[in-house]
Amino acid sequence: MAHHQLSPPETTQGIQLQLIAPTHQPASATPIGPKGVVYTKRWVVELLLDLSGYCPDRNLVDALAIEPACGEGAFLVPMVERLLQSCRNLGLPLAECRKSLVAYELNETSAARSRALIRNILVRHGAQPSLASTLADTWVFTRDYLLEAGHEPADFIVGNPPYVRLEDIPEETASVYRNAYPTMRGRADLYVAFFEAALRQLKNHGTCAFICADRWMRNQYGAELRKLISSAYSVDMLVSMHHANAFDDEVDAYPAITVIRRKTQRSTIVASAGQEAETIQPLQLATALQGEGSLALPAGIHKAVVNTWFKGPVPWPCHSPEQLALLRQLEERFPALEMSAKVGIGVATGNDRIYITTNDALVESSRLLKLAVAKDLAGGTLHWSGHYLVSPWDENGLVDLIDYPKLRAYYEQHATELKRRHTAEKSVIGWYKTIDRVNPSLTHTRKLFIPDIKNRLEPVLDEGETYPHHNLYFIESEEWDLEVLGGVLLSKFCQFFVESYGVRMRGGYLRFQAQYLRRIRVPDPKTLSSTQSDELREAFRHRDRDRATLMAGEIYGISPRMMEAVLGH
Repeated sequence: MAHHQLSPPETTQGIQLQLIAPTHQPASATPIGPKGVVYTKRWVVELLLDLSGYCPDRNLVDALAIEPACGEGAFLVPMVERLLQSCRNLGLPLAECRKSLVAYELNETSAARSRALIRNILVRHGAQPSLASTLADTWVFTRDYLLEAGHEPADFIVGNPPYVRLEDIPEETASVYRNAYPTMRGRADLYVAFFEAALRQLKNHGTCAFICADRWMRNQYGAELRKLISSAYSVDMLVSMHHANAFDDEVDAYPAITVIRRKTQRSTIVASAGQEAETIQPLQLATALQGEGSLALPAGIHKAVVNTWFKGPVPWPCHSPEQLALLRQLEERFPALEMSAKVGIGVATGNDRIYITTNDALVESSRLLKLAVAKDLAGGTLHWSGHYLVSPWDENGLVDLIDYPKLRAYYEQHATELKRRHTAEKSVIGWYKTIDRVNPSLTHTRKLFIPDIKNRLEPVLDEGETYPHHNLYFIESEEWDLEVLGGVLLSKFCQFFVESYGVRMRGGYLRFQAQYLRRIRVPDPKTLSSTQSDELREAFRHRDRDRATLMAGEIYGISPRMMEAVLGH
């Protein structure tokens, strides 16, 4: 049977308690509860419990279930009801359940409310008032789960962890949490610590099932948590609930149910639930989500099975289940663009007004590089607008201004402004350098340019004439005919990858950043037939996106119609 200790243990999953527990209870302990309170609707609770496996037809008496932030009992009440039913099914006395359930709550008023609800439920089910009070007091603690987690391995940890930004917590307490939970990086939410604490407390094959904002799946501050999960856990199910009525109050969050188990990762069920989900019996919905195939899915519910999940800290794309399934399929079959090409970004200067000019006599001609800017790529071909980079770099590094009197005079004219830049403050001698080092040979290299912010992926060929500005990405390759690669990138299939990895900005624009471009899956150029290469090349030269998409579809083995359906266009 599960056992819960009332006194703090010596260690918490390898973290010394002295490092995480201050000499007094953190001043922030009580306020955190009210700040992070978001009450979950009953149908969502029942669905999450069904998906987690915390079901009355199992032996819940000999399992330890934990609710780490119970509030006023939204999860705890249904858990108690299921535990009672399991106890009856097993023919055991109610007293055997004393060590089956533990709930934490920082706010004493909320904790007292939970205890009262539990006592009423137990008495209603035939328990003596004294036993009902004992169990309620045994199960619910007014304590900080993050300071006590880990001293008893758990079978189930379920709930809705608090949504609290770390900057909203007093610094002393935030520091304690950061020291205890290394996955909390950057401007993280407190729920990241709850995930880590719960995962580390699980027994083998134990289950953590939370409903929580899904930002950590994509954002940088969730990278360490994603890395932890891929190291020893299995993401069994992810149910996006962006359009479902999951909470009693309207919240500014995109919630998702995640079911994570301490076992080797296999396939993952990815699903989405719309407003119609509220009208479906939770057990029926859980059965449909967990079952094979998709024919029996209720209206408004979508799901797909992803055979391989993401490794390490890479973001988890959060789009439609069908889109994610196709993305993983293509990722498994084709190599990333970075395997056959180099992706880079143009120069950031730190002061474009000074470093960019249209005056070709401003400084020595050798110090001027023809600069390509975003507007030069309008129409899909490069039309240089006459801009130059006033470059302090040559093939050997930063030039000596003594060797270039005109360049020296120009930089000294603007010295006050240039020396104010952060990059100049770090290097007194090199106060005139640009933020990024310039590689002059790139100017004469044949390459593809990709504008950073557009609504579509627009590769443009530079024959070796210009250097890219920082709002342009470039692709160079010794393995590809760049016009053939340009045809692949022009297709809707490569657009699909960026739409899957990125998030559209206001106005519908996408960021075509290097981190996304490198992950685009492309065929091995050596596998293309001459006919396929010729067709892609011609499509690129004529900016014929449909033609490029048809040929790319043949290569990827995906029909354009299927692609359109997956993207919802």
